[in-house]
Amino acid sequence: MNFLMALIINGPIKSFCYRRLQYLSSKFQMHVLLNEMKELAAQKKVPHRDFYNIRKVDTHIHASSCMNQKHLLRFIKRAMKKHLDEIVHVEKGKEQTLKEVFETMNLTAYDLSVDTLDVHADRNTFHRFDKFNAKYNPIGESILREIFIKTDNRVSGKYFAHIIKVSGAGTLRVDAPCPPPSMEPMPPPSHSEWGPSSCSDVYRTKKQLANFQEMLENIFLPLYEATIHPAQHPELHLFLEHVDGFDSVDDESKPEHHIFNLDSPLPGNWVEEDNPPYSYYLYYMYANMTVLNHLRRKRGFHTFVLRPHCGEAGPIHHLVSGFMVSENISHGLLLRKAPVLQYLYYLAQIGIAMSPLSNNSLFLSYHRNPLPEYLSRGLMVSLSTDDPLQFHFTK
Repeated sequence: MNFLMALIINGPIKSFCYRRLQYLSSKFQMHVLLNEMKELAAQKKVPHRDFYNIRKVDTHIHASSCMNQKHLLRFIKRAMKKHLDEIVHVEKGKEQTLKEVFETMNLTAYDLSVDTLDVHADRNTFHRFDKFNAKYNPIGESILREIFIKTDNRVSGKYFAHIIKVSGAGTLRVDAPCPPPSMEPMPPPSHSEWGPSSCSDVYRTKKQLANFQEMLENIFLPLYEATIHPAQHPELHLFLEHVDGFDSVDDESKPEHHIFNLDSPLPGNWVEEDNPPYSYYLYYMYANMTVLNHLRRKRGFHTFVLRPHCGEAGPIHHLVSGFMVSENISHGLLLRKAPVLQYLYYLAQIGIAMSPLSNNSLFLSYHRNPLPEYLSRGLMVSLSTDDPLQFHFTK
């Protein structure tokens, strides 16, 4: 990693890589000038296909916001009509039905609209990840987020599962392969069960984790157990057959108070309430996944890849970590500032799932997005939605 960091700031290497990237862009522009009409004619010859019904693949989409706001609104209204008397929440030891939850908010189905739902990102979320996270709460109420778009709730994620199922069916109807939703699987406080959850610092603050090692065990021990004894963990084993890889999701612009080096404490000794730095997270996820993959390969099961959020914001060394351990990454915006790294990503053909509409509401205005530039230089990029709930008005 130190070698790569030194490479990035080396003057002659920066100049060389910058010139090579410019050469690749110019080569692409020349190709467009020479072949544009031929490609257009070839495109028109394809029967029964145009922009609206070509196959579309989404390589980066979060399950908790895979629906658009109109879809979520319809689902909530339907639930208010059909499941009013279902117990959906426990408040201070007292069970509440859906009807009682909405009564405490003084809301009826008639009052609900896309505007009152208020889940769409706007100019106020630009460079404000905290405000963006708050947009996951329908009507600004965290209780509704818990009931409708979480798994850890009184109804065991029944509503959330139904929304994902309907979203998937909708995707298939518009003639596109169902996207692989990013479930953000992080450890529950105990590894007796395995499912989506949160970050190390959240559990440390709640005194549910003693150190970072416990968090790693909560993620990976169940996966080892399901790989060694699939018959004893049939549900997890079946689920893992459909899992392609692991993501690591958070606000990359958060300041990091530590540097990952030889002096960094081992996970068992990481007892601080602060999160470990990005590279620490990525390294230990990669190290555990590598061992798990060897085991799964020997047992004839498919293996996993690491596909983290990387280079959306924050320091450039995130992209160095990503380059070293990832199969592909999501976002990669900061490569535009580092010609050496950008050229390395081009040479290694590391996939970059880019989301210009998402970035437009969070970190980088649409017209400055480097996706067309990356594409012209031959980097392996794909277009993705990220969070339709926050950024899209249509399917």
